[in-house]
Amino acid sequence: MTEPETIAAQTVGRIDPSVGALIPPIHPSTTFERAPDNSFPEGRIYSRPDNPTYAAAAQTLNALEGGAETLLFSSGMAAATAVFLALDPGDHVIAPKVMYWALRGWLADFATRWGLRVDFVDLADATALEAAARPGETRLVWVETPANPMWTISDIAAAAAIAHRAGARLAVDSTAASPVLTRPLSLGADLVVHSATKYLNGHSDVVAGAVVAARRDEFWDRIRMISARNGAVLGPFEAWLLQRGLRTLFLRVRAQSRSAQELAERLATHEAVSEVFYPCLPAFRGHDVAQRQMHGGYGGMLSIRVRGGAAAAIATAAQVKIWKRATSLGGVESLIEHRASVEGPGTPVPDDLLRLSTGIESTSDLFEDLARALDSATTGSAESVSVAAP
Repeated sequence: MTEPETIAAQTVGRIDPSVGALIPPIHPSTTFERAPDNSFPEGRIYSRPDNPTYAAAAQTLNALEGGAETLLFSSGMAAATAVFLALDPGDHVIAPKVMYWALRGWLADFATRWGLRVDFVDLADATALEAAARPGETRLVWVETPANPMWTISDIAAAAAIAHRAGARLAVDSTAASPVLTRPLSLGADLVVHSATKYLNGHSDVVAGAVVAARRDEFWDRIRMISARNGAVLGPFEAWLLQRGLRTLFLRVRAQSRSAQELAERLATHEAVSEVFYPCLPAFRGHDVAQRQMHGGYGGMLSIRVRGGAAAAIATAAQVKIWKRATSLGGVESLIEHRASVEGPGTPVPDDLLRLSTGIESTSDLFEDLARALDSATTGSAESVSVAAP
C-alpha cells in the first residue's frame, strides 16, 4: 500500500506520457478539437468543466482523502456554497455557532433568503446536535473541525451517526486539519470541504477550494452541475500551483503542527496571556476527541486571549517583527491577526483574541518575537493604540 506522503510527493505517480516529464504540464487551452466524426475522443469539450490541468491536483487530493471523486473550485467559499446550493429550498441544515465568519454570514443572509432553514448549534456538544436534528427534515449537517478561530473540536464519527439517523448528510470543513491530520470520510463523513488556499496550497499565492465525496450519487451530481454551470472553477495555472503545493503538504503541516504545539504550551504559562486555544492542551475542551480523530499533530493554528483587552491585543500585533499582520492561514510564513476587527460587529470572537497561523520559521524566533510584543503591550504601551477595525 502506497503511503500518503508518497502519493502527495509524486502526484499520484503521474508521468506526462508525451515527454516523460515528472511535473504535470499546464494546459491553458479553453477548448478542445472534435474528431472528423464529430466526437471528442479525448473526452473533453470545453475548459470550464474539463481542463486536464485540474486532474493532477484533484486526483492527488482525492487519494489523500480516500474519496470517490474530487472537484476543484475557484475559492473555498465557492466550494462550500456549492454544497448548500445543491440542497432544495425548505431543507433544514445545521451549522456551528462558531465557524468561518464569511460562510456563517452567507448562511445567515443568502441561504436563509434562498429558502434554507439554518440552525446554528454548539457542535462541540454531540447532545446539542442530537437535539437540533430533525428526522426527515434535516438534510445537511455542516461541521468545521478544528473550527476557526477558537479551534473548537467536533466529534466527526458522532456527528455522522446523528446526521445519518436523521436522514441527513455530514459535510466536514477540514481546512485547518488537512488530510495530514484528519480523514473525515474514514470517520463517516459524506463530504469533505477545503479552502485549498490554506494548507493544501501552502504558499499564499493561490485562491482555491475543493469538495471531496465519499461516493458518487444524485447529490454529488448536483454539486458537479453547480460547479460546471455556475462557473466557479479554478484556472489552469492556479490548479498547477495547487498541485505544486500538495507535493510538500506533509512536510509543511507536520512542521507547523510541532511549532504550534510548542508555542501553545509555552504561551499557556505566559503572564500576559489569559487563555490559549489549541487542541493539544489537556484543559482544552475537545482535547480527548482531538486525540482520537487527529493523527500526527493538532494543526498549525492557535489563538490566544491577551490580558488587557482589545487594546493590548491590537498593540501586541502592532509590535511583532517576524509575525506578519495579515488575514489567511496555512502558508509558510507566520501570520497574526486581531480577529474581532476583521469579523466586525456581531462577531462571537472575544475582542482580546489574536489568531496565530504558525509557519515554518524557527519556533524559538516566533516565540521570542511574540513574547516581546506581549510584554510591551501589557506594560503600559497599549493605551495609545486604537481599537478601530483595520
